Amino acid sequence: MLTVIKCKAAVAWEPNKPLVIEEIEVDPPQANEVRIKIVATGVCHTDLYHLFEGMHKEGFPVVLGHEGAGIVESVGPGVTEFQPGDKVIPLFISQCRECRFCKSPKTNQCVKGWAADRYDVMALEETRLTCKGKKLLQFLGTSTFSEYTVLNQIAVAKIDPAAPLDKVCLLGCGVCTGFGAAVNTAKVEPGSTCAVFGLGAVGLAAVMGCKFAGAKRIIAVDIKPEKFEKAKVFGATEYVNPKDHSRPISQVLAEMTDGGVDFSLECVGNVGVMRSALESCVKGWGVSVLVGWTDLDDFAARPIQLIAGRTWKGTLFGGFKSKDGVPEMVKAYLDRKVKLDEFITHNMALDRVNDAIELMKHGQWYVSEGF
Repeated sequence: MLTVIKCKAAVAWEPNKPLVIEEIEVDPPQANEVRIKIVATGVCHTDLYHLFEGMHKEGFPVVLGHEGAGIVESVGPGVTEFQPGDKVIPLFISQCRECRFCKSPKTNQCVKGWAADRYDVMALEETRLTCKGKKLLQFLGTSTFSEYTVLNQIAVAKIDPAAPLDKVCLLGCGVCTGFGAAVNTAKVEPGSTCAVFGLGAVGLAAVMGCKFAGAKRIIAVDIKPEKFEKAKVFGATEYVNPKDHSRPISQVLAEMTDGGVDFSLECVGNVGVMRSALESCVKGWGVSVLVGWTDLDDFAARPIQLIAGRTWKGTLFGGFKSKDGVPEMVKAYLDRKVKLDEFITHNMALDRVNDAIELMKHGQWYVSEGF
């Protein structure tokens, strides 16, 4: 008989306030659910977005975190794919394999899970987490800032038992998002010229994806020049700081590339940068992809930008069908085809999660471990 587990979690009781380390209760898994012991988790900008920018009052109290890895502790009735001891990565996009989206090769969306209709709250109403008698929402259906969490089996990927969880946790969001944006969504071509706007983890992963796809020139764009050395590690060939120029960055890139880049990827989540990224593309065939998460403002551009032949598109989780794509990316890491270790700047225990958030605000990247 499975019982309630009491464990530590970082709880966001209200928006724009520090997280509080609390003892919470994690219910046993119900039908088709899996309870997971989280071993490592990253902090992603989307966690900060919900806490400091989105601040939707119905989205609290909540346990944030959606970029984790762990070990199956127990399974509910009807679960046949997983067993205790399996190494897994929780997924913020489900893959039920049955809905019209899952059956289509055109998308990685799924009709089940929080993403179906709760983009504002970024969590389902139903949760397996409680604290002091109050239900805690599970952010993006995951809640990896907890020692234990519970997910439906359609939102869990089983991975190679050889995978180091403190590294592959980054594949739960940021690295797959950026890498896939280049490879799956933009479909970067060999010999092409690319520009990546924003050199956080998602942007660095996009640079890595451009190189993986065979791009000849990869121009890294950021206002923090110290980030370029790291970008070179992932394959960037050039760096441009918009603050070094009085002209719009799109004009600077157009001069550097005979009219504009073939592919641009916006990895900031800023509607102004999205427009700059589009306008940096060459007319005729340029493709610009929105990668950074935001839902606060409208975005805009002159119609002639698209009439002239540019394509503007978006990506969620880099276009990866989650249960299929994540194990493939884990294998690619184990085969040394993609990098993960190089993204990590700090390792911290869960009780230092607020320090990690402060580092993230200042452009750092980290993995929290030592649960």
